[in-house]
Formats: sequence, structure tokens, C-alpha cells
Amino acid sequence: MDGNIGVLLLNLGGPDKSEDVYLFLYNLFSDPDLIRLPFPFLQKPVASLIAATRAPFSQENYRAIGGGSPLKKITEDQAQALQNTLQERGIRVKTYLGMRYWHPFTKEAIAQIKADGITKLVVLPLYPQFSISTTGSSLKEVDQIWATDRDLQSIERVTIRSWYDRPGYIRAMAELIDRELQKAPDPDASHVFFSAHGVPLKYVEKYNDPYQIEVENGVDLIMQCLRRDFQRYNAHTLAYQSRVGPVEWLKPYTEDAIKQLARRHIDRLVVVPISFVSEHIETLQEIDIEYREVAEAAGIHHFDRVPALNLHPTFINDLADLVMESLRLSPMVSLV
Repeated sequence: MDGNIGVLLLNLGGPDKSEDVYLFLYNLFSDPDLIRLPFPFLQKPVASLIAATRAPFSQENYRAIGGGSPLKKITEDQAQALQNTLQERGIRVKTYLGMRYWHPFTKEAIAQIKADGITKLVVLPLYPQFSISTTGSSLKEVDQIWATDRDLQSIERVTIRSWYDRPGYIRAMAELIDRELQKAPDPDASHVFFSAHGVPLKYVEKYNDPYQIEVENGVDLIMQCLRRDFQRYNAHTLAYQSRVGPVEWLKPYTEDAIKQLARRHIDRLVVVPISFVSEHIETLQEIDIEYREVAEAAGIHHFDRVPALNLHPTFINDLADLVMESLRLSPMVSLV
């Protein structure tokens, strides 16, 4: 297969330091795929208001995890690990990082892709499950940039929409959960608690967002893998975190589900961030600090958290398999 191959990894992004929080939030809430308003001309004024209101609180949260988001650094490391893995298989590629709401922005990554003379591009969102508010928004931006640049349209582009059911991803998640369960005095007594990022309920009911189905199916596959490969038969719960605003989001909400488990006298949770592949504010602060406090107050005194996938070798190898399959490549094919 001839040509210069690129892989564009898409992610949310995060502020590098606390001073960046307001602009990051403004970019976030300016996205109509995240907050859908009946009158488009209100999008930016409302985004400005929400960002100004939430920025002081969010800055405190970022200060609690070191002052800024580690997402960029971790995603850069994932991109490099993916590139190295593919090159070890004899496939020469270059990876790029495009963030939706903070630097390096998607348009910056695409400008570099164009400058590098890439002729074949795999677009790989780092969200396992598809949602119109994450993958959908990121891919829409790519499409909009492509539509305004005739030179880009000569690039052969392959787009991956979701990969929650990939065998390597499922296996890597199960490995991490099993590793955390092994630390408990009685692993069988631990309750596996999956916490997924929420979306507004109307996205699922009105806009046919497949996110909830993909999350639920992914949890089922992970639990099947735990039973089959690790002989783990723990009870489990799925809940949704990170809701914003007064509208109804997917339920049960994580804090409510924790309290309900406490009422059942469950005392040990192993929390799994099911929709995040790298550590960031929603794992390091929301789960590790806020939800831990909720659990303690409710009477759950053993609160352990499975780390995000980050550079887990099974995960990185599966991403490499995914790229190769999308390009219909076999190992040891030289593309120099």
C-alpha cells in the first residue's frame, strides 16, 4: 500500500493551567452538540454566562489535581505509543492529536497533516462509545474543515465511529478490574461500579444517540470477560456522572447509585471509569475526590478506583489492530 499514512486521534482536550479554564469552558459550551438551544444566536452568550459562572468552581477542581488537565500529555503519549507499535509491525505512520475544545485544536492538527503531505488518514476518536456530544461533534468538525479545503479532499480518509466492543479494549478493561479486585482482602465481596459520562436523556430519546446502548453493551462484554477469563463473578452497577444544568440526564446518577448501594450495606466499591481512556478531571477529581466523599458520607469506607487505560499495552495493541484493519493492512508490510 503506497502513500503517507496518518492517524488523527481526536479527544476532548483540557485546560493546561487554571488560567485557561474560562476559555476552555466557553469553547465547550459554545458547541451546539453539547448544549442544544432553540435559538442558535443565543449559543455564544449562554456559553459565556455558563463559563463565567462555572469557572471559579472548575478552577478549584483543577487546582485539586495539580492546576491543569493531564489529558494532553497522556494523549500525546498514547499517540506516540500507537505510532511506535505500528512501526514495530513494519507499518510507517505518523500520529496527530486533535482536541475539540483546547490546544492542539483539530484544525491545527489537520493543518499539519496537510503540510506533511499525508495521502491516507485514519480518523480515530478516543471515545470508545459513540455519542453525538463527543465523537459526533468531533467528526462534524473534521467534516466541516474538509468541506472548505479542496486540497484535503484528495486525502483518502477512513473514519472510525466507535470501538467499545473491540476484544482488546474489553480485555484491557477486564485486566485492570481484576488487578484492582486482587488488592481486596475478599475480592468476591467487592461491588464493581461502572461510572460513565452522562448525556442528556433527550439525546437518546429524541435524537437516537446510541451512546447508552453502547455503554450498556460494553459493560456486559467486560463482565462476560471477567467471568470467562478471570473467574470473577462480582455484582456490578452502571451509573452516569458529570451532568450539567437542570435537564434530565441518563440515570441512575452516580451519586444516587452510590447512596443506594450504601443502603444495601455494600461496603466495598471498585469504581470503573467506563467511558474514559485517560486520566483527567472527571477521574482524578470527580470520581477520586467528590464521589469518594459521597461514599464515605453514605457509609462506604472502601472506595477503590480502577485506573484509566492510559498506556495499557493490550489497549495500545488493540488500537494498532484497529488502524490496520481499517486500512486492510497486514503486519510486516513496508510502507516506506
